[in-house]
Amino acid sequence: MPQDMPPTGGYEPVQYRRNLPVRGFRPAYYLVAVAGICTYGFYKVGKGIREQNELAREKMWSRIHLIPVLQAEEDRDLVRRHWAEKAREKELMGAESKIYNNDRFVRPTYAVTPGETTK
Repeated sequence: MPQDMPPTGGYEPVQYRRNLPVRGFRPAYYLVAVAGICTYGFYKVGKGIREQNELAREKMWSRIHLIPVLQAEEDRDLVRRHWAEKAREKELMGAESKIYNNDRFVRPTYAVTPGETTK
């Protein structure tokens, strides 16, 4: 029995590629679009960070400018409490007793202590 051999002149070429039209844009266009979107996003993030820094700076300076007003209010409250305490002491004891050797006002120090101690 004779062996099969290729035809004379060889076989015709096998078409393994499909000639389909390319869908969508070139990959470079997609890359440019993504880079543009990322650039815009980073620009907006940068603007937001600068805005937050400006708001924080404004908040800090407003607090700095309010410190003298708040300190004066606290001082007025302390003096009012001091005179009320002296009047209460005079009412209870009948006379004003001096704790210190001079009349200089000393800012009171407050310490929070628990009401009930457990043993």
